[in-house]
Amino acid sequence: MQTSDAVETPINRILIANRGEIAVRVMQSCKELGIKTVAVYSTADRNMPHVRMADDAVEIGPPEANSSYLNIDRIIDACHQTGADAVHPGYGFLSENAQFAQRLAEKGITFIGPRPETMHQMGDKIRARQLMEANGVPVVPGFAPGAEQISMDTFRTEANRIGYPVMIKASAGGGGRGMRVVASEKDLAEAIDSARREAANAFGDDTIFMEKFVQAPRHIEIQVFGDRHGNIVHLFERECSIQRRHQKIIEESPSPALDDATRTIMADAAVKAARAVNYEGAGTVEFIYSDVDQSFFFLEMNTRLQVEHPVTELVTNRDLVAE
Repeated sequence: MQTSDAVETPINRILIANRGEIAVRVMQSCKELGIKTVAVYSTADRNMPHVRMADDAVEIGPPEANSSYLNIDRIIDACHQTGADAVHPGYGFLSENAQFAQRLAEKGITFIGPRPETMHQMGDKIRARQLMEANGVPVVPGFAPGAEQISMDTFRTEANRIGYPVMIKASAGGGGRGMRVVASEKDLAEAIDSARREAANAFGDDTIFMEKFVQAPRHIEIQVFGDRHGNIVHLFERECSIQRRHQKIIEESPSPALDDATRTIMADAAVKAARAVNYEGAGTVEFIYSDVDQSFFFLEMNTRLQVEHPVTELVTNRDLVAE
């Protein structure tokens, strides 16, 4: 298991800051590695399988996630109560929360994942886009002004430069929220206002940017791993083009769309992206890909173990949690 500590520290007891399938999945690998596990649970989840499977378990609050699985103080208290020296965040909840990783580091508890600054960099889609551009990773043509106030006239000018249709995106977005496709100039102002409102409600940040809308693309992601010594490797791709409302339905590997040359170029770009932020641990670099001209563009990076990681495990015969 890759950790964000600067020095090699043996791990004896891991608290899994999650529930359900991913908590059980992490515990299975921990047992094979001879590492003790700690479960946390809300009052509604006391009889869940992950609670019964763990070596120790701590109740951390009521059913509402904000008072339990998203409550950083209670999770840190559970670490101190059980002597856990590391935390695996799983996916969802606090898995991409840089503040959580920073708080654990301040308490001397290992966060199994990337460094807080890496999570900050890749969690801001505008900043991530700028980093990728600076490091030679292809990005979709667009306009990313940052948090500064931009006039609607400027957005109109930039949309005409990029060419319709365009996509409005929330800088702090995820899960399809804060996204709008705009087919023509008459719809631009309403789409921007709507995307900003949704982003503010969902993420507390109404910063948006604009990109060329790539029509009928494939969605391909590359599994990467990095260590604290700067070594980055990839474990090939997963294709997740079949989606509903920007949520993945089918994940397959290898992608039937990629020839060997394109696969190599895309994997090299993913490694370059991870190296740009000195990535540590398991992560996924996502691209959109055009069948028409075999072009591809950086979409985002997930700074955690993804839900879909078992597909890569089946292809490579590697335990990504244990790695």
